[in-house]
Amino acid sequence: MIMRGRIIKGIAGFYYVYCEDSVIYECKAKGVFRKDRVKPMVGDIADIELLSLEERLGNITFIGERKSELVRPAAANVDQALIVFALTHPEPNYLLLDKLLLQFMMQDLPAIICFNKEDLVGEEEAGRVRDIYKDSGAKVYFTCATSHQGTEELKASLTGKLSCVAGPSGVGKSSLINCLQGDTVMATGDISRKLSRGKHTTRHSEIIPIDNDTFIMDTPGFSSFDLMGAGPDDIIDHYNEFRPYTECRFKPCSHTHEPGCAVKEAVEEGLISEDRYRNYNQIYNELKSLRRY
Repeated sequence: MIMRGRIIKGIAGFYYVYCEDSVIYECKAKGVFRKDRVKPMVGDIADIELLSLEERLGNITFIGERKSELVRPAAANVDQALIVFALTHPEPNYLLLDKLLLQFMMQDLPAIICFNKEDLVGEEEAGRVRDIYKDSGAKVYFTCATSHQGTEELKASLTGKLSCVAGPSGVGKSSLINCLQGDTVMATGDISRKLSRGKHTTRHSEIIPIDNDTFIMDTPGFSSFDLMGAGPDDIIDHYNEFRPYTECRFKPCSHTHEPGCAVKEAVEEGLISEDRYRNYNQIYNELKSLRRY
């Protein structure tokens, strides 16, 4: 019997495939993949040949064509990034948020920013944060995982996609994922039991099913900033707010210190967020300093 599913985790030559029947099967890859130098990846769409329905064992016999492939962490068919921060408790580090947003944009991944714990701040603070990121190129959502406020709107933006999650600890990512799962909690509990056996336990990328066609990838690789060799000038084109302001006196312009810079003028006129611009300068100078070594 052949079934189709998605690889949600791979450790030590074992691959865990979440199939159309909402069951996870432990699989090995056929030798033909080694011969063709193809290694299954988390996120791959795969066909498996069932060896034991009762023990949920199978062999991967086919891997579908990948529409995208991330290098770090290694993952296939990721559609978008979901960056989760709390509006308070812990206080948000907007520099880290901007670094993560930049990291995804440089990998050509559309990004969603979710600000959780909206219930703990006033409307004025939520509005201030909304204004900072309204022109960033990312979709912005505000949620409260404990009351489910805003979670249905967020879930609609994830439907039918594989989204990788990033964000610091303590922001409510686990509670938010539980809200998004709804009736699929049983399936996720089954995943946790099947993947927690000692010989396969490790901190690798892991995909959590939300619905049969909706998945979230939780990975430690997207909780830190790593532009993989990018230089300071590589980041400029990934600031969506800067794009309307290209008529600088000097070209190329770094938008940091040059006279007659249209971006700096737009900041002074309130057309570009001062917070975003300040973080841009810090990231630019950090990368410039790294390049000297």
